[in-house]
Amino acid sequence: MNICVFLSAADLDERYTRPAREFAELLGKGGHTLVWGGSESGLMKVVADGVQEAGGRLVGVSVDFLAAKARADADEMVIAADLAERKALLLAKADAVVIMVGGTGTLDEATDILELKKHGRTTKPVVLLNTAGFYDGLKQQFQRMEDEGFLPVPLTDLVFFAEDGVAALAYLEESQGVQ
Repeated sequence: MNICVFLSAADLDERYTRPAREFAELLGKGGHTLVWGGSESGLMKVVADGVQEAGGRLVGVSVDFLAAKARADADEMVIAADLAERKALLLAKADAVVIMVGGTGTLDEATDILELKKHGRTTKPVVLLNTAGFYDGLKQQFQRMEDEGFLPVPLTDLVFFAEDGVAALAYLEESQGVQ
């Protein structure tokens, strides 16, 4: 399965890097392909290293102004002209999406895929990996949106909240019929 992971390119502490490495190892050992922003820095590097070391493939989609930070030894690397094209290419190459910890770029990517799902423009499963409770506030906000009628479909149809990588991958594999 080609799994797009939206996540930070920032250098983060162990409470985020350790679970990211563990999830990456699960992806690689499971024979999955990581589809990611292509960066050779921060948490993006941690996950790419883990997937590659565990035998998985790497498909990167960088963007023109970040091309100098793109991973040289990815199995495939595409350089998009801008961020909008990058998001479209990431999603086109993926069977499923996992949203890990990140900043405004990750949040933009997350809301974009959820908006596409809300309007029926994609049926790809989406997991929000809530490492160290990072997305507790966002989960609460989404629940409020649902409770107050802002979501035309149930929140559970849009996103699965996973507390760890094992639960995230199990959900994706089940949703895709992977044994």
